[in-house]
Amino acid sequence: MHQVEPRRIKAQSTSQFSSTRLLLSSKSPMSATTTTTKTLRRPLSSLPPTETLEIDHGLSLSPRVKLILAFFRADATVRPLDEWKLKNALLSFLRSPPLSLSQVPDDDLLLHRLPDLHKRKRDEAVATGTLYIRDLSFLKPADGENGEEEMLRKRFLDWRESVVEKLSGIELNIEGVKFKMTLEIPVSDDFEKMKKSWEEFYAFKSNNSSNFMRSSEQKPDTIVVRGVPSRWFAEPLVPSKASQMVTHTIFSVFGKIRNINVSSDDNPSNEADDTKGDLVSGLNCKIWVRFETYDDFYGAMNVLCSRSMQKEGSRLKVDYDVTWDRDNFFRSSQQKLSQPQLKERERGREMKRERERRRGSQHLLMEHSRNSNRLHTNFDNARRKRFKD
Repeated sequence: MHQVEPRRIKAQSTSQFSSTRLLLSSKSPMSATTTTTKTLRRPLSSLPPTETLEIDHGLSLSPRVKLILAFFRADATVRPLDEWKLKNALLSFLRSPPLSLSQVPDDDLLLHRLPDLHKRKRDEAVATGTLYIRDLSFLKPADGENGEEEMLRKRFLDWRESVVEKLSGIELNIEGVKFKMTLEIPVSDDFEKMKKSWEEFYAFKSNNSSNFMRSSEQKPDTIVVRGVPSRWFAEPLVPSKASQMVTHTIFSVFGKIRNINVSSDDNPSNEADDTKGDLVSGLNCKIWVRFETYDDFYGAMNVLCSRSMQKEGSRLKVDYDVTWDRDNFFRSSQQKLSQPQLKERERGREMKRERERRRGSQHLLMEHSRNSNRLHTNFDNARRKRFKD
C-alpha cells in the first residue's frame, strides 16, 4: 500500500497567535539566485485531525483515535477471564478484514479486568479497556490529490464512524467462552460533542437567566488539560515542577492568553493510571488556560482534541485529557482566597487598625497638650491682670 509521509505543521507564537505559519520558498523566474519567501496563515480551527502540529519546547501533538471499551459475558459460563487471551483475540480481529488495522501495536490496546467478577450481574461489565489508533497515514491525500481541510476532516470522521460501527457489539470467542464488546468515543476526544456540550450549557443558562441578552452572549474561554508530565513544562533548574512561565510560552501558540494556572495533578485519569502505567500520580500537572477571545479558545480545543503529546527525543506518547472549564475557575479563584492569603489579608487589616490607633493616640496627646498650654496661658494672663489691678 502506498505510504504517505505525515505532514507536520509548526505553529509559531506571533502577533497572530491563532494561526499556523507555513513557509514556502520558491525561486523567482527572473533570477535563479533570487529566493522569495511566501508566508501563508491558516487558522488552527481549520487544522485537519490527521496532521501533526509542532509547538514549542520540542513538543508536538500527533493525531490518534481513542476508543473506550467494555466487555460483557455473552453466555452463561462463569469461567475466569483471561486478559491475555482476550487481548490477543481482539488484536487478531483488528488486524484482519474488514478493518485491516495492521499497524496497531500491542501496547496501544490496554485491558483491565474488573475486580470481584463472581459478584457481578450478567449485565455488568467484566473488563474495560482503551484502544488507540495512531497510524492515520492512509487517510492522508496521495500525491496530486486534493487535500482541502474540509475534505480531510470529513474523510476522518466517516472512517472513525465506520470503525465504531464495525467494532460495536462484536462477540469474541475465547476457547468456548463468549464475550460481547461495546465501545464509545470519549467526549474529551470528540470535538463536535465537546462543542455541543458548551453550546447547550450556555443555552440552558440563558433560558434560566433573568437577563437573557447578557447571558446569551456568554461563551467559554478556558481550557483544562490534565495528565501531562510536569517535567515537560518545567524550568531546567527545577525539572520536577511545572513552570507557569514555560507553560505560558507553550500554550501561547494557540492564542493570546489572559490567565493561566498550573498545579500538580494528584488525581490522574483512572484509565491512564490503572491500564497504561506510564503516568504516575504526583509527576503530572493540571493546566487551566484562559484565552482573551473565543476564537483562540475554539482553535485550541480543535487542535488538542483527539491528539497525543510527544516530546522530541522521547518515545513516550502522553494521552492527556482535555475539556473546557464550566466552573469559572479564574473568576471563582478571585473570590475564594486560600488560607495563607486570608491570613495575610487579616494581618494587613490588623496592622492598619494598629496604625490608626497609634495615630489617634498621638492626636489625643497633641490635643491634650494644646489644651493644657491654653489653660496655663489663660491662668497666667488672669494672674497678671489681678495683680495689676
